[in-house]
Amino acid sequence: MTSESEDTRDRKRRRGKKRNKMATGSDHGLKRIVWKRIRDTIIADCRKSEVWKILILDPFTTKILSSCCKMSDLMSEKITIVEDLYKSREPVPEMKAIYFITPTAKCVDAFIADFKPKPKYKAAYVYFTDYCPDDLFNNMKLYCAKYIRVCKEINISFMPQEAQVFTCDNPGAFQSIYSPNSQDKKKTLETLADQLVTLCATLDEYPGVRYKKDSNMENAKSLAELVDTKLARHYELDDSGKKKGKTQAQLLIVERGFDPVSPILHELTYQAMSYDLIDIQNDTYKYKSKDGSEKQALLNEDDMLWIKLRHKHIAEVSELIPKMVKEISASKKQPDGKISISNLAQLMKKMPSFRKQLTEKAVHLQLAEDCMKQFSNHVEKLCKAEQDLAMGSDVEGVKVKDPMRTLLPVLLHPYSTHDKIRAVLLYIFSLNGTTDENLNKLIQHVKIEDEREFILNWKELGVPIITSPSFFSRKPSRRDRSQEQTYNLSRWTPGIKDVMEDAVENKLDTKEWPHQSECPAAWNGSGAVSARQKHKASAQDERRSGSRLIIFVIGGISYSEMRSAYEVTQAVKSCQVIIGSSHILTPTSLLDDIKALSKRPMETFTIEEKGNAYEA
Repeated sequence: MTSESEDTRDRKRRRGKKRNKMATGSDHGLKRIVWKRIRDTIIADCRKSEVWKILILDPFTTKILSSCCKMSDLMSEKITIVEDLYKSREPVPEMKAIYFITPTAKCVDAFIADFKPKPKYKAAYVYFTDYCPDDLFNNMKLYCAKYIRVCKEINISFMPQEAQVFTCDNPGAFQSIYSPNSQDKKKTLETLADQLVTLCATLDEYPGVRYKKDSNMENAKSLAELVDTKLARHYELDDSGKKKGKTQAQLLIVERGFDPVSPILHELTYQAMSYDLIDIQNDTYKYKSKDGSEKQALLNEDDMLWIKLRHKHIAEVSELIPKMVKEISASKKQPDGKISISNLAQLMKKMPSFRKQLTEKAVHLQLAEDCMKQFSNHVEKLCKAEQDLAMGSDVEGVKVKDPMRTLLPVLLHPYSTHDKIRAVLLYIFSLNGTTDENLNKLIQHVKIEDEREFILNWKELGVPIITSPSFFSRKPSRRDRSQEQTYNLSRWTPGIKDVMEDAVENKLDTKEWPHQSECPAAWNGSGAVSARQKHKASAQDERRSGSRLIIFVIGGISYSEMRSAYEVTQAVKSCQVIIGSSHILTPTSLLDDIKALSKRPMETFTIEEKGNAYEA
């Protein structure tokens, strides 16, 4: 048995992590911050010895690393092989191994198996994504103490999805939180809270926490309480004797039911439209080139053109890409003409040096073409009805008096069942619920008598679906955007954008958004923050680090909501908005999740769940 002081020392040794200063300038992206954190902890420790090492990852940490660095980055840090913790591996007794793993029983057991009965490696440097429970830590010490050189928790158990977007990489959280048959809701909220704490720790923020009050739903309140308690505990434990005070940040927690419209509408900005209409899996766009060969492209932030185009309206994108291609061809004195995919292929054969530039453009020319095809086929007509239903008024600003007249043409047209369901939902949302009788008629119209869960199950998210004729509920008031320039078929603004702007301007109503914990008085919206920064050199990076607004949506975020975070940051400059959720939604994936809410859990699943509960 180790004495208490030794044990405390162990704990402190594991908690001896470096503070990650807020990255500035071009480093403000979440992926860069995460990679910097990994470099400053895991890699920095290993640099001390000049030996080449093996890196061992579990599926979750594999995703984290591949989201923020390349194999060449690892090679330059003297990591020669990357292995899977769960696969059988050849022993390399002369090499040291770095383990970057999640603190679960499964991972720790796999780690112990590498050193018992016979060690696979010379030594182990262990880094956990998050706090490691005492029983697992003690197990490791019991069997492998003499091989462990370092054991630290580095607080990264979230996925940096984009510069200002993170997820908890857990689409299953939707069922766990909203299914009436769920048996692990509490456990799921606990895990999400732990992941949010690691996000704050990675950003070196101790935010004030607020949540959206809802008379029907308690999840936002529960999660806010959990996060606040865990943050306090984290910063209490974290610094030796010095307690960290609140930083210039706010964390707002809201439920998916707060705005059911945004994830259901057909969006016409490039990224949202692509993920809605084209089958893009794991950010990979697959397409056929003109010679018939299968091609694929990764849509991520390594592609600068994607960053430039992703939030633009498809009309702009369709104009921009051919222009860019023309510029390249003009610079090589190519005869001007209509830019098509086949012209592009010719161009690439003639000019190998321009191949990379053109390949990038070719991908987007093809993707934008695919989106436009869908748009002119059926989406354009749908959009008009959808926008009128969502906005409650038409393009001229005239109030829609009878939403049924807007909906009927959609139901009578041979659109896909999914598209009709989306329109019916927007009709119901616009009325804040409809009568049982009316709903049955709609369901017959769309011919989904056996699949009415697509519509009925929204009640599990606290969204009114069936209401009595006498029932009247007030729709939330929206910001006046009548002066903003928009495309006719893109008039809707996600509800979360109003929240972001109100929060930055310090206009959030405390009755609707109670404080779980107070923010520092200086968090006074854009004016105060930028005024405070005025006397300093007001470089872009300094302004950016003025303050942070972190938004977490329980139940998934849509691409239009992600776009809002960038738009508000762009407009305000003194405050960076970061948005996250358990996962990212597309209209199709959300509808499938909604439908699955009423499924009974399978018997085996229930037993397994109980087994887990006893183990925990």
